[in-house]
Amino acid sequence: MSIIKAIILGIIEGFTEWLPISSTGHMILAEEFMGLHKVPEFMEMFRVVIQLGAIMAVLVLFWGKLFPFSFAKGLNVKKDTFLLWVKVLIATLPAASIGLLFDDILDEKFYNPTVVAFMLILYGIVFIIVENQNKKRKPLVKSFDRLGYKMVLAIGAFQVLALIPGTSRSGATILGAIMIGCSREIAAEFSFYLAIPVMFGASFLKLLKFGFAFTHEEAILLGMGMFIAFVVSIFAIKFLMGYIKRNNFKAFGYYRIVLGLIMLMYVFYGSKIF
Repeated sequence: MSIIKAIILGIIEGFTEWLPISSTGHMILAEEFMGLHKVPEFMEMFRVVIQLGAIMAVLVLFWGKLFPFSFAKGLNVKKDTFLLWVKVLIATLPAASIGLLFDDILDEKFYNPTVVAFMLILYGIVFIIVENQNKKRKPLVKSFDRLGYKMVLAIGAFQVLALIPGTSRSGATILGAIMIGCSREIAAEFSFYLAIPVMFGASFLKLLKFGFAFTHEEAILLGMGMFIAFVVSIFAIKFLMGYIKRNNFKAFGYYRIVLGLIMLMYVFYGSKIF
């Protein structure tokens, strides 16, 4: 049963990590109803490190845009790709700095269903408002070379909001990018790239904190969850990039509100309803 649960959690992570609907909110709900029943330290590490599988999907799908070297006529650095990585790292600084300082406090104070539910609802409403205001605007940034350093730092500041569970890392960065003038495609794609250093760093810290003394079963559960998250992420990323070419993000806003209300009902009424 634990293997099946790890597979389900991997599916949830793979779908929800890239859609702006909060992977944390979905993982909390899943753990409430069918948790792995492992020690809290393992589960805290599992729900973060499983994201490495999702990150590998980004690297596979966007390798041509992300690999900074060319071997045509010898080894060369691709200038545009190098500058893109500089922008990604700049945007990473705000959340990385605050996350390193307050990681334990954030987990202790905010990682609970009530906070997640309120954040789901709040940012669901914000998504709808931003899209309504954005309806007649033409995006200023339709390519990464038009994305300035002040703009990426602003997007990084929005990512800080995602340190509170339920906000959604992709949701915060996509919203921020749209609000400062990026097209939906650039906003979503930059959010994917921004996840790479953030998730690698967060996973490394969680592994250090947990230690590497996995039991055989724990190693299998973590590996299975990561693999499933990788496979599902491939489909989720392709779906999102295709979806936003024809649609806005309002549907995700409504979904967030409904999920948040369901979580609040669970918090306040629990088994009476569920």
